[in-house]
Formats: sequence, C-alpha cells, structure tokens
Amino acid sequence: MNADSPHLDLPRCPTGIEGLDNILDGGFPRGSTILLTGSCGTGKTTLGLEYLVRGANAGERSMFLSVTEASDRIVQNLATFEFFDRKILDDGKLVFIDVPILYEKLGLSKQELTPEDIDLLITAIVDLANTLKIQRLVLDSVTSVCFRIRHEEKIRDFILKLGKSLSDIDCTTLLVSEIGPQADRYSLYGVEENIADGVILLGNIQRQGDLLRTLQIIKVRGATHSRAQYVIEITPLGIFLAPFLKGGGRTSTGNG
Repeated sequence: MNADSPHLDLPRCPTGIEGLDNILDGGFPRGSTILLTGSCGTGKTTLGLEYLVRGANAGERSMFLSVTEASDRIVQNLATFEFFDRKILDDGKLVFIDVPILYEKLGLSKQELTPEDIDLLITAIVDLANTLKIQRLVLDSVTSVCFRIRHEEKIRDFILKLGKSLSDIDCTTLLVSEIGPQADRYSLYGVEENIADGVILLGNIQRQGDLLRTLQIIKVRGATHSRAQYVIEITPLGIFLAPFLKGGGRTSTGNG
C-alpha cells in the first residue's frame, strides 16, 4: 500500500484464493458487484466457482447462476478439484440454478426482454438469494443475459438494479463477462464495466512459445489493490497467482 494512500477499512469478502486476496488487501468489499471479464479459456468460470466453493467451505451460502451450461456438467468439472467436497451441495451451502429453467418458470419466452421482464428476472434472482440467505453469487454469464436485453440503456438499468438489490442483502456478486481476445473494452456492450464496482481482466498471452493465463485488476471501488499483471495457473488444488513482471506497485482507486 502506498504511504499516501487513504486507509480503507471496508468489510471484506475474502475470495479464498490466497494470491488474489493478497493483491486485494483481503478480498472484495462486501456487497460489491465485480465484473470478471475475459475471452474464451482464460479461467473465468473456474475462478468464479472457486470463489463460491471457498466461501461455502467457510460457512457462507453461495449461488451459481448458469446461463449457457447445465449445472450437472459444471458440477462434474468442479469435482476434479481437491478443494471441492460434494457435502456443500448436500448441505445447501452451494446452490446451482439453471437460468434457462428460471426463464421458463417466469414465462420469459420472448427473444428480447421487456423492462417488465427484466424487473421480473431481477426480483426472482434477489428473492432466491434472500430466501436462501446467499452471501456470494456468480452469474455466468451476464453477457448471455444482456444479449436478450440488447439495448445499452436497459442493460445499464439491469446491472444497476441487480447490483443494488443484491448489495442491500449483503451479497457480494461476480458477473462473468465474455469478450473477444482483441477486445478494446471489458464487456460486449461497453457499459457493464462502468457500472460494476470492480473489473478483473483475465487473458491469454504468448510467452516463449507457451500460452499463459493472466489476471489484472482494472478497478475495485473503495479498495486498495495492485494493478500489476499476474500469471495464473489452474491446478487441482485451485488457482495460483505469480507476478508476470516486476513492479506495478499498489494503487488506491477511490471511486474508480
């Protein structure tokens, strides 16, 4: 932390990923909404799942909202990690919701969601989280939901309302955003990153013939954090971070 940086004593939600918590000075601010963004194969879903499982193992109820992949398949992949114990599913500490099934139950069959449909979806998600006392939530992916919202103004309203409603029940949320490998912004529509409290960018980079996964924190409002680029390795024990380049320091983003 820089000597001239203000001391920020906000309650934190530890990710449980040691290296990530170190560069976040303890974790995400409680109740924040973080955009987890990157192209295909960068580890977005894995990071989101480890964040939930680590929380569930620590006694925090967690929820994964899957838009494009069936939950049973995600659980099969999750079972390959040593930090995962199926008991957290049996105990209801980690809950999987298939969003297409939720759409069907809510009668949201139209290709483009109306403002009324969006409000209905937000209410359903927040009611589920509130009823189940969820403290950590991952939506994978917000891009797929926004594809059915389409218009920037409605997307802005969706993320604002969802983030505020989940923050009001003290739920710390990760929104997975899908972008192309050469994208010049952090989301498909370019508005998501401006509304989210934080942005974490995952990428792939060539180095000496290898394709390395990288992680960089772009912003986290109300938190002091590193802006250096890190290499991440996905192992059976979980995600590990190592500095990609020396330097980078730490910076306070304030209102980022």
